[in-house]
Amino acid sequence: MTDATWLSKRLANLRTSRQRTGDLGEEQALRYLESKGCQLLQRSFVCKGGEIDLIMRDGNSLVFVEVRKRATAAFGGAASSITPTKQKRMTRAAQVYLQSLSTLPACRFDAVLIEAEQISWLKNVITA
Repeated sequence: MTDATWLSKRLANLRTSRQRTGDLGEEQALRYLESKGCQLLQRSFVCKGGEIDLIMRDGNSLVFVEVRKRATAAFGGAASSITPTKQKRMTRAAQVYLQSLSTLPACRFDAVLIEAEQISWLKNVITA
């Protein structure tokens, strides 16, 4: 077993069940978006003040994707969990990411919602 494989398995065991559920949801969302023609640019972009689950390319557009997985639609479901505070964090993280690019592409914020194993892709969920 290589050191990298050992380390990734060790770190996976240290994650909480909630974090592992989130990881699974992000993987499901990634496979879904790729099946719709999107290309992964980066996973789990984290910066001071924000984070973005997936950064994808959809045609000529750069897409910042928030993934929400819920077992049921109780308590408002996955969509209602994207609060104004979360939207601000996503916007901040997108601004940081865009600063690293030489030219600014067309951008949008999407959400992939997974409830009871049903996947919904909502485009343009935030207007910044």
